[in-house]
Amino acid sequence: MKKLLTIALLVFSLSALAQDKIPVTEADYSNNSIEMADTMRANGKIYVLVGVIVLIFAGITVYLINTDRKISKLEKNLLS
Repeated sequence: MKKLLTIALLVFSLSALAQDKIPVTEADYSNNSIEMADTMRANGKIYVLVGVIVLIFAGITVYLINTDRKISKLEKNLLS
């Protein structure tokens, strides 16, 4: 019964996501300018943004590696 309910909810959620599609027009293909990115690039702030994003991902990576090491040490102690 639980599997049937899960499948039914999955089917209904997929159909809900398919609604309200916005049609793509020819103007969408010719729009090559993104004002925010152009302004940030002109001011040199885009590099600050990229640097912050790299620091965030590096921090997450270091945190995950440290957590994995701690878990591995605990597993080794538990099994010994």
